[in-house]
Amino acid sequence: MSLTFKKPKKTCNDRNCPFHGDLPVRGRVLEGAVVSAKMDKTVIVKRDYFYYVPKFMRYERRSSRIPSHNPPCINAKEGDRVRIAECRPISKTVAFVVVEKLEEK
Repeated sequence: MSLTFKKPKKTCNDRNCPFHGDLPVRGRVLEGAVVSAKMDKTVIVKRDYFYYVPKFMRYERRSSRIPSHNPPCINAKEGDRVRIAECRPISKTVAFVVVEKLEEK
């Protein structure tokens, strides 16, 4: 596994956990802030980035909201900064999983 993350201290029996289940992680690794944690085992991660506009030779600020699976062993709350990694589609909208909590609120 080329992607290495800190293993959480807690354990869980979630099959969609990259540490304690059998969910393979591959592709993009992104960082963002949790803006909604109202769903069961799913959080919305807001990611801010800059987009270059060639016509005006300037950057504009954009943001995207990415639904991500939140394993019980990580249990990210609203306001936390997290690192998410791409995985196979878990549901219709979820194709990322929270792999690390960077800052707690």
